Amino acid sequence: MDLHNQGRQKFIEFPFVSAPHRDLMVNLLSSVEDRLGSDLLPCTLPLDVQHCQHESGSAQASLHIRSGLQSSQSTRETWTLPLCPYQHVYLNSFSALPLKKISTRKIRNSILALSTTPSGMEQPMRGQRLMEFPHLLSPHKDLMVGLISAVYKRLHGHLLPSSASVPPDAEYYQNQSGASQGYLCINRGVDSSHIDFILTSWLHLSLPNGGAMDITNIQGYLKSSTDAPHFQFELVQCSPTYFIFFLDLIPRKDLVLHPDYLKTFYEDSRLEALRKQLETQVLEAKPYFSSSLYFRNVVSPTGILVSITCEDCGTTERAEEIIRDNIEPIANEVLELWMDSCVCKGGTATIEETEMDRLEKRDRMIKSRAIEMDLSSSMPIQFGQGVADRILGVIRSVFRI
Repeated sequence: MDLHNQGRQKFIEFPFVSAPHRDLMVNLLSSVEDRLGSDLLPCTLPLDVQHCQHESGSAQASLHIRSGLQSSQSTRETWTLPLCPYQHVYLNSFSALPLKKISTRKIRNSILALSTTPSGMEQPMRGQRLMEFPHLLSPHKDLMVGLISAVYKRLHGHLLPSSASVPPDAEYYQNQSGASQGYLCINRGVDSSHIDFILTSWLHLSLPNGGAMDITNIQGYLKSSTDAPHFQFELVQCSPTYFIFFLDLIPRKDLVLHPDYLKTFYEDSRLEALRKQLETQVLEAKPYFSSSLYFRNVVSPTGILVSITCEDCGTTERAEEIIRDNIEPIANEVLELWMDSCVCKGGTATIEETEMDRLEKRDRMIKSRAIEMDLSSSMPIQFGQGVADRILGVIRSVFRI
């Protein structure tokens, strides 16, 4: 049975309400489906989001969301029922339900993924592949969906659709065997925004030993109209129990020559406290030292760059716990800090023309070296020269290098 029908069957049971209440809900649902069914897509939420419950079973909830067809005036319909023990609970307060933390997070991210794009604006992706993250651990996927949804909810007015920068054949790509895959989404900023672009991507790379590496990446670059830092998030799942985590606000000024810049964006923020929080809470986290001295010089003093090895006898339980309980809240807080303090408030001073030139030169060098170090050699090996040239061409065009 498909996701839609299986979830719907569970939804219309209404096991805890009186018979007249159940009849009322079933009749309302049937009326909606009879009248609007041809305008709606099937519900594609995972089954553990469509129905979830507390470990004891004392609190349960069902959720059914069907998006409208593009040709329909019905954007989407939502049917939701908190089953027990609360009588009046709405979507915006579902986190108060005594459900498992993982369930409430999945529900929240599923709703955000469907609701953060304003009417008339293109979704972050033409299909759903960006949000699928088909090869990740479940908490890793939830983390990415949450971060991307937060970006589009907060900054949608700053961004152009990805289709303006990335052609269809560069969005989703794979090698000839299909063993290595990738997805690329780039949203340039509108003219009035400080945002230059936001790049989101995932890579699933096959390894010679038969394993695979999964790389998820979000980069937020700002224009030279501001000197505020860039945003960088990367989580590399090298194996089910070993991953590398990089999170930073990339400085755009020399911190020795500009102590006011250091104070504004690093000393007076919570970045150092968050770095120490991860260090204290996750004993498996060890400093990760890039082989590139250039890269080490780009990272801020509060940047998080760690490798995490979980000895779990081959299981992923501890890795999932770290991503869900430690990495996710820190990544969300740093992203919010960047959107608040850097995108919306801007930099430390009015930018003169000479300063703009200097910022552009520094940014161009960082972007150029990033492609040289990370992509120029690995992409042709993984995907073949033709695919690599196509993808790197799009990125270079957006990077203006």
